[in-house]
Amino acid sequence: MTTFPLRRRPFLAAMAGLAAINVASGLSEVEAAPSITIGIIGVGDVGSTLAELWVKAGYQVILSARDEADAQKEAQILGSLASAGTPVEVANKASIIVLAVPYKAIPELGQALNRTLMDKIVIDPSNPYPWRDGEIAQEALKLGAGVVTQRYFPSAHVVRAFNSIDMSTLREEAHRSAPLLAIPVAGDDAHAVHQVEQLVTVAGFEPVLVGGLDKARLFQPGSDGFEVKESAAGLKQALHL
Repeated sequence: MTTFPLRRRPFLAAMAGLAAINVASGLSEVEAAPSITIGIIGVGDVGSTLAELWVKAGYQVILSARDEADAQKEAQILGSLASAGTPVEVANKASIIVLAVPYKAIPELGQALNRTLMDKIVIDPSNPYPWRDGEIAQEALKLGAGVVTQRYFPSAHVVRAFNSIDMSTLREEAHRSAPLLAIPVAGDDAHAVHQVEQLVTVAGFEPVLVGGLDKARLFQPGSDGFEVKESAAGLKQALHL
């Protein structure tokens, strides 16, 4: 049997947890193995919620925030599978990066990290709000947030996910009894989309592929698919899929 590097966890408990993930997700042990490190930039409600869900699934996460002390504090709360670093360290060390920041921070992060994130997967759960984010939000709402985010990270594979439902609902509904809560996913790179779908699954939800990044506008603020708290069937109906 293959073993996995779950730090400081008893072997039997770790394997039992992985078995539960495999049964729930329908993935093979190899596919479901938490062999990647997830980097999360931002430790507000979005970043901390997603980090907790993935740590519970056995994944290592590395956190970053504008105030590094905030990231270190959150990492201590999450336990031995979590650590903290600068945004550059997150971009270097993580296999998949989550931009859990206000949308107005996207251009700055793109300028600082794009080259470091070459060919890496970038999950964008941030929503554009003109009252908070200004002109960049207007552009994202007009053209689609996924398309605009990709422009600032042209060397990475951007996937939109976890932006359409509030974090309090995600915390409450993760791993609920069937039918699972559905999470819409959109991206242009098939491999990146598949990886994100797996992360949606192990977090306790059912991924629903909506299409390419241009389709991510179907579940951004102001759309019919935003804040839809349904099963896969209900979400597909709301999105006219």
